[in-house]
Formats: sequence, structure tokens, C-alpha cells
Amino acid sequence: MILETIIIVIYTVALLMIFTYALAQLNLLFNYLTSKRKKITGETFDFSNAEEVPFITIQLPVYNEMYVMERLLDNIAKIDYPQDKLEIQVLDDSTDETVATTRAHIEALQATGLDIQHITRTDRTGFKAGALKEGLKIAKGEFIAIFDSDFLPEEDWLKRTVPYFKNPKIGVVQTRWGHINRNYSILTKIQAFALDAHFTLEQVGRNSKGHFINFNGTAGVWRKTCILDAGNWEGDTLTEDLDLSYRAQLKNWEFKYLEDVETPAELPIVISAARSQQFRWNKGGAENFKKMMWRVLKNQNISTKTKVHGLLHLLNSTMFLNILIVAVLSIPMLYIKNEYAHLKSYFIVMSFFVLSTLIFFICYWFMYKNTYGGGFKNFFNYIGMFFVFFSIAMGFSLHNTIAVLEGHLGKKSEFVRTPKFNIGALKDSWKKNKYIKKTVSVHVIFEGILMLYFAFGMYSAFIVGDQGGDFGLFPFHLMLFLGFGYVFIKSLTSKV
Repeated sequence: MILETIIIVIYTVALLMIFTYALAQLNLLFNYLTSKRKKITGETFDFSNAEEVPFITIQLPVYNEMYVMERLLDNIAKIDYPQDKLEIQVLDDSTDETVATTRAHIEALQATGLDIQHITRTDRTGFKAGALKEGLKIAKGEFIAIFDSDFLPEEDWLKRTVPYFKNPKIGVVQTRWGHINRNYSILTKIQAFALDAHFTLEQVGRNSKGHFINFNGTAGVWRKTCILDAGNWEGDTLTEDLDLSYRAQLKNWEFKYLEDVETPAELPIVISAARSQQFRWNKGGAENFKKMMWRVLKNQNISTKTKVHGLLHLLNSTMFLNILIVAVLSIPMLYIKNEYAHLKSYFIVMSFFVLSTLIFFICYWFMYKNTYGGGFKNFFNYIGMFFVFFSIAMGFSLHNTIAVLEGHLGKKSEFVRTPKFNIGALKDSWKKNKYIKKTVSVHVIFEGILMLYFAFGMYSAFIVGDQGGDFGLFPFHLMLFLGFGYVFIKSLTSKV
């Protein structure tokens, strides 16, 4: 009974962690709905007065971006802003032939009168953070706008974001990500689903109540003095954006999130690209929890509620560890439940935690409705999308758990960029993309094993107990089987 007790305790703790996170999401939903009744207020710069138009530096950190560099540079060149108040820095860490083609393109833009500079380094020290820091040394702008290579801001983007810096307390203005290839495939749809939840429910829910939010690495503007006051960019985590965001807010800088300003971008279309992005984000989140936990707890200038939301925000990626624990232990728990009748009351209490899934279902519906609209048809589509999203998200749980454990244990790794494709239609081919990872991770084999493991879980539903089976966990095991099956098969077949 000792082993069974250990399993029950670990399973219960993981369920409690998931439930706590679900309650925090529910609180963010209430904040989000409340914020919808409020109007954006506060002074803004008057751009009709030339003296109030500040100098802006746009930074474009790039690394081996053959397929999107031309699109990026042409789009940024269209930004509507006084040329005498704008400079563009192309922070190019590339190591391939794009260095020469990018230089040629920049020279052509310079000939039009655009103040655009091609800045290269001899090594990638600090990766993206290092490039941003290097460019900041010579940046002329009072405010620094940052765009990754796959982002396509509208022409009036600066005029819709920079005015809010009239408030001297604001250190960052962040905008919402859009998705130019949302409907490309199931993979892009579920990525868009997750990101939409973050950029509506979470960012608005936290920002509207003064809780900490994060600059999302791109599609936002920093006050230069805020960056310097917070200690500048640091490359000791894989999510330098989250790191600097927390250091700035711990110094009492305020962040402004603009849900109504959308900045379109490209989602990874190949699962290897999505895996590398997920690994970096989740490991970076764990690294930042380790780095920031005590700074948040000891800070005397923030409320207890802000501290709780901040810590749960930093622990966001660690939820994959709890999901994997619950998933793997659910099959032993099925057998324990039917072996020890005296534990019946415990399992009745444990069924209460189905509420966690219900809470997520409700929270994400408001996000989905915000994007697609309400009505019965959209709600019916949402049910299917929620099922697919949750299944595939759980299918990524092993991969993301490894990232989280590496982050918490302090294992260092390189910043692996996400390959860009510049593809918007299914007929377009991605297989010749030179940046796609060609090897299959050993983790994929374990994902295949887990697919079979949860097939066994579904089979177990028919054979346990004396009353013709126990199907309480069957839907859960079905989702896990489909999720791990999708990730496993796609990881094997999406290779060149």
C-alpha cells in the first residue's frame, strides 16, 4: 500500500496545482470582462504638434532569415512616421548568405532617404538579448520599437502606440499578435487558439488590474530609459523578454497593453519548428521563475494578489509538468480505485477537480467568441476546437516538461530560433526550407510509447472492476492517445 499511497499523494498535489492555476484563470476572466466596460483613458502625445513627436528607433533582430527578410524590410519601410524622427536598426546576427542580400536591400532603402542601418556582430553572445543590447548602445531613439522577422506592422502602428508614452510612468506599450496563417493547418489553428487566450484573457486580465504582464519579445515599444533602469537586456535565460519585463515592473515601471492594436505575424507550420519554439518558451519560463521568484516575493511595492498572479504567470509552463504527472498516474489510479473500495470517498472528492477543465472551457470560450463571434454554430465549432486544442496541448506535455525541468535545474542551452517560412497557402511547399531541423529527437520515441500507454488506458476501462468496467477516465485517455499520437506521427512524417 506504500506505493499506492505515494501515487495518490503525487497525483493529488498535481491536481491541486492545476486547479489553483484554473482559479487564477477564472479571476483573469472576471478582470477581462470588467475591463471591457472601461474606456482607455490618459494623456497621449499630440502628433499634430511636431514638437511632441518623439524620436523612435525600430530594432529588427534577425538571424538567417532567407525567406522573410525582403518582406520584413519592405514592410518596415512603409511605416508612416516623420523620417527625421525615425531610425531603423537591422541587428543582423546571420551566418549565411543572407548577410550580403540583406546589406544590398538596406543600401537600396538608404538611397530613398530612409535612415536604416545594417548592424552585424562577430559572434552571437547573448543571442537576441545580446543583439538588442548592442544596438541600444548607439540607438538615437527615446523609444525603441522591436519586431521579429515574421511580423508585419501596419503603416500607422507607431502612431497608435507611441502616444501613450506621454505618461512618464509607462515603460512599455505591447500590442496583440495577429496570425496571417491561422487557418493553414490544425497545428496553426491550435497555436492561434493558445496565443489568442494569452493576448486577450491573460494580458488584459492582468494589465487591467495592475498585475505584471510581459513584453512578448516583439510587436511592442520600450522607453529607452526603462530598459536601462531595469538593468538592460540579459541573455542568461531563453526568454529575455519576460526577464526584462519583470525587472522593469519590479522597479515600478508601468506597462500598457493595447488589445485593439493587432500586429500580424506567421505561426510555425511544421511541428519541428513549433517544438523548438515551445521548448524555448517553456524552458525560459522556468528559468525566469527561478530567477525572479524571490525578487517578486520580497518586493514591498506590490500587492499580495499581484505577487500571486506574478508567480503563477512565471509557473505557467510548469503546468505541463503537472499535466504529465496526472496523465501518467491516471492509469495506476484507475486500478487503485477499483482495488481499494475503502478509498471510494477520496475518488468522489477527486472528481471535483473536473471543474478545472470546465473553468478552462468557460474562459477560452470568451476568448474564442472575441475572435469568431457568438452564436450556436460558433459555440459548436468551439467545442470541437477545445477538444482538439486540449488533446494536442497534452500531447506536447512530455516535450514541454523536459524543457521545464531543464529550466528549473539550471541546464543551459543555446537560443534556437524558430524557422520562418513566408507561406500562407497549403499549395505552397515548405520542404525545401534550409532551416528545418532534419533530425528526430529521441523524445519522439517516448511520445510514441505514451500513445500506446494511453491506448492501454482506454482498454483498461473495459476490464477493471466487477461492474462491467469503469469509463470515468476514458475521455481523458482518449484525448491523451490522440494528442500524443498526433505529435508522434507528425514529428516522424514532417521531415524532409
